[in-house]
Amino acid sequence: MPIRRWIQDARLSLARLPVGGGTSEGPVYIYRDPWKGDAEQGARLVAGRFRFERQDYDLPRGKWERGPWPEPAKQWLQSFAWLRDLRALGSDDARMTARALVADWVSHPPTDPLVKDACVTGARLSSWLANHEFCLASADRKLQQKIMDRMLVEGRTIAALLPLEPQGWRGLTALRGLLAAALAMPDHSGFMTRFLRYLPAEIERLILSDGTVAERSPEAQYQTARELAEMSVMFRTAHSSVPPFIDVALDRVCPVLRAMRHGDGGLAVFNGSNERYSAMVEDVLAQGSRQKLIAPAMHQGKFTRLALGKSLLIVDSGAPPPTSYDQAAHAGTLSFEFSNQRHRLFVNCGSAQVGAWAQALRASAAHTVLVADGLSSSDFGPDGHVTRRPAHVTCEHQSSGEAHWLDLSHDGYHPPLGMKWTRRLYLGADGEDLRGQEVLEGERETPFALRFHIHPDVHVTRDDEDIILQVGGMIWRFRQKGGMLLLEDDVYLARGRREKTKQIVIASLRRVVPTAEETAENGGEAQESAKPAAPSKPLQVVSQTVTWLLERIPE
Repeated sequence: MPIRRWIQDARLSLARLPVGGGTSEGPVYIYRDPWKGDAEQGARLVAGRFRFERQDYDLPRGKWERGPWPEPAKQWLQSFAWLRDLRALGSDDARMTARALVADWVSHPPTDPLVKDACVTGARLSSWLANHEFCLASADRKLQQKIMDRMLVEGRTIAALLPLEPQGWRGLTALRGLLAAALAMPDHSGFMTRFLRYLPAEIERLILSDGTVAERSPEAQYQTARELAEMSVMFRTAHSSVPPFIDVALDRVCPVLRAMRHGDGGLAVFNGSNERYSAMVEDVLAQGSRQKLIAPAMHQGKFTRLALGKSLLIVDSGAPPPTSYDQAAHAGTLSFEFSNQRHRLFVNCGSAQVGAWAQALRASAAHTVLVADGLSSSDFGPDGHVTRRPAHVTCEHQSSGEAHWLDLSHDGYHPPLGMKWTRRLYLGADGEDLRGQEVLEGERETPFALRFHIHPDVHVTRDDEDIILQVGGMIWRFRQKGGMLLLEDDVYLARGRREKTKQIVIASLRRVVPTAEETAENGGEAQESAKPAAPSKPLQVVSQTVTWLLERIPE
């Protein structure tokens, strides 16, 4: 065992020893959870159940580590973030349910690894403090003391686990819990000392120079801004000045978060993201920064944003994030989303944390990209990390007048197929003329499918060789050259539910590859075609080209 791990385990064992008094009867400082809860979820909790990703489960009641919950649901359950849902319900039953569940956990703390997870522990500790006024302030003195003793143990647990291995934005959650312990028990000065020592380093490795977070995900961008904004609220509640590095970080992160919103206010759907409600995003931005800036460029984050007229084009122009930050990454390199005013037209399919959909939605087929021979541009291992990714991804931006071109490429199909994909996108000055040229180059002709996933709010019909899209009183026409035009059923999961929709597919004439929905129905396993035998002698480069156009039809 490495000496560092041995020392950490020893510290952790000491941290989790029973306290036996030494804490006050209640926290010195409390703060109100700044985020709105879900009253419907609160009602389920009162009834003894909870919902996680469209599935209902029973509450544990003394069995916090023994239940039929998938790991992400267990993490959410033990984070106690759902206390805000009970607060949103606001009834006496909600208050007593919240108190009873906190008391139950304190009386029957689990022994599984999650109890020693700094991120889950941090979320739980800060949730207790942020909702103390709602459900714990009127509890009897014995329970109050018991909770405070436990908060001390939780704070010591986080401190013992520092410094953390890279956790993405969740590393901030752990440090938020340490700050909660410092506010609740300021006499234990080591909590604040360690918070101020480790947070700047965590910010430095998480947030790139252009303000994009290392996970390259709008969801991670949102969560990072949210964590930092809540820390700011916590300091202000304690009548303390906010450390400058928190404000500086928020001023870097929030403009990028704004850049990752569509006209409807929700998030773009890349790398494990879903839309989220616009009000949720706006609340975070309002708490995080008074500036209304939108990041002009995201060169380090490798996203390209073109806003022309009333249209918005956002392109994932980079490889998946590095290994330490890639557990939510998707094989969506060079995918794009396109919206006009408040209406999304072309989208990616969303993400999930559990079930077959979790893997299916990570595949290239769930993105607006070219899928070569049914394969994805990246592969994922059993632990969720990326095992194969494009080695070279390029993006060049040109403009003439107000029109813009993007020349993009990646070699993610080279290891399995010897193929390179090049994509050229053009957006006209008025934002109502989007064009593309797709080129697949290799030693042999390869079956492909170029997929354009359509948002469920769009009405889609076929008109001979054209596809007609109608949304927001506008009519758009899609046409192509070089492939076989298909209109297929599709699924969208970026709004918290499974929605039926349509997708445009431009397929090679040889074979059509499976959809994301078919992949999910097969247990999340991609159905790979048989690879052609290697040629006995080198072949000339074969180039397969498709062009397409999306244009608004004047009224």
